[in-house]
Amino acid sequence: MMKGFLNRDRFLNILENVKIWDIIIIGGGATGLGIALDSASRGYKTLLLEQSDFSKGTSSRSTKLVHGGIRYLAQGNIKLVYEALQERGFLLKNAPHLVKKQKFIIPIFSWKMGLLYWTGLKLYEWLSGSLSFGKSKFLSKKETIRNFPEIKTNKLKGGILYYDGQFDDARLAINLAQTCVQQGGILLNYFQVKNIIKKVGNKISGVLAYDLETKKKYSIYSKTVINATGVFSDSISRMDESECPILIKPSQGTHIVLNKSFFSSSNAVVIPKTSDGRILFCVPWHDHVLVGTTDTFLEKSVLEPKPLKEEIDFILQTFNKYFVFNPKRSDILSAFSGLRPLFISNNSSATTKTKDISRSHKLMISSSGLISIIGGKWTTYRKMAEETVNKAVEIGKLNKIPSVTKSLKIYGSNSSYQSQNYHWKKYGEDEYHIQKLIEENPLLGSPLISQISQDSSYYYCTEAEVIWMVRYEMARTIEDVLARRLRLLFLNAKKAIDIAPRVAALMAKELSRDEKWEKSQIAAFKELAMRYYYPVV
Repeated sequence: MMKGFLNRDRFLNILENVKIWDIIIIGGGATGLGIALDSASRGYKTLLLEQSDFSKGTSSRSTKLVHGGIRYLAQGNIKLVYEALQERGFLLKNAPHLVKKQKFIIPIFSWKMGLLYWTGLKLYEWLSGSLSFGKSKFLSKKETIRNFPEIKTNKLKGGILYYDGQFDDARLAINLAQTCVQQGGILLNYFQVKNIIKKVGNKISGVLAYDLETKKKYSIYSKTVINATGVFSDSISRMDESECPILIKPSQGTHIVLNKSFFSSSNAVVIPKTSDGRILFCVPWHDHVLVGTTDTFLEKSVLEPKPLKEEIDFILQTFNKYFVFNPKRSDILSAFSGLRPLFISNNSSATTKTKDISRSHKLMISSSGLISIIGGKWTTYRKMAEETVNKAVEIGKLNKIPSVTKSLKIYGSNSSYQSQNYHWKKYGEDEYHIQKLIEENPLLGSPLISQISQDSSYYYCTEAEVIWMVRYEMARTIEDVLARRLRLLFLNAKKAIDIAPRVAALMAKELSRDEKWEKSQIAAFKELAMRYYYPVV
């Protein structure tokens, strides 16, 4: 079997034969996967445990941007922006099959604001240095309208064009997992940490974990344990110290997905100042348009957050203010929310707005030696991972080995396999293996959706891709396939519901599951998908 394929049975077998790990990571989102890759690529015995599927939470629900963050520049956080712009450049080099340069345009309605944005974007460009994605420039009113035929022209003065990055978050998460395995790491999804194991002297020595599929319990020992569970960090910290203070303030970010007929441009738009001072992005993504995001404080963290009515209304009202075609709730193809794990210090005010809380990450060490990484963003996942592993080396007294991830190619980036076909490009070199499946059994080349919509070529997905995801990408449920590997739930919830039975039948055969499993999977997926579907006012 080729190194880099994800195989749960093989990983379980290895787990049972390793007496002590160097590093255990709890959490399989961007942060956890980045740490696992950094650790494994240095040669440490690395195990990652994820309670659900990889990137099930926040890491599959971003605005799909690899960026420095122009908003953080406005807040004066130059260090975070500089760091993110450097990391943006490394990511483009290391994962060119998933990351691309994207043109963004800020429409200008006031010369004064235009001058301010121009100055800020020139600083943004300068901070990126040799890793710049392109030069920003001023566009006339005519050029701005040519780029965005649907934009309202009243009071429009022109626009400023700049470059940033775009990617597919959940697909990158899978590729990070595969790269980690290539480097000797082990990862298990649907594997829940139930408690912390401590030795004499109250020092952490491992975790008690539970395989949600086999119902088997494990005592797993390690020299260091890292808590990379994002918005659930506090729950792991309380396993370690029951009186641990609350450190996470979850902030909900909601996005809606529309048909590209509402926004036909291949360029993205940044609405820099909305009614409540946030930035709103309208970004072309997989032949659709993604509009978001919001910043809403929530009282508690949940695994499947639901967009709030006021968030949907805010996004639609802001979009309709700037564009000619006014979508209604019934035009939303999918709506989804993600929770940001914002770190709150003891001196944070209860009235602090979530948009004002720093997106910088925090590294914390408990008295028992539990390492917790809190906050951060997708773009800086690699740098966060490097810092965290450096700390784990120190805490666990491991042999010092430098990080190599700055120039480590991500699985799928092999340039000799790079497809020009939009649909297949995301698989990188795995396109060759999927096409081989179709050669061996031409029926697997059948599309999952028999009537391909003229609106989107992205809906062309084959049965072979589902087979591949089950065999080699550790997809265990319909949701794993349709939400995070094919992305269809995030693009069009109704179409995802329609093809769920077909996906269930293919998966049941691959996983040797019975008809009862199929039916329960279809019912569970339909219930989930209805949370993404907004046809009713």
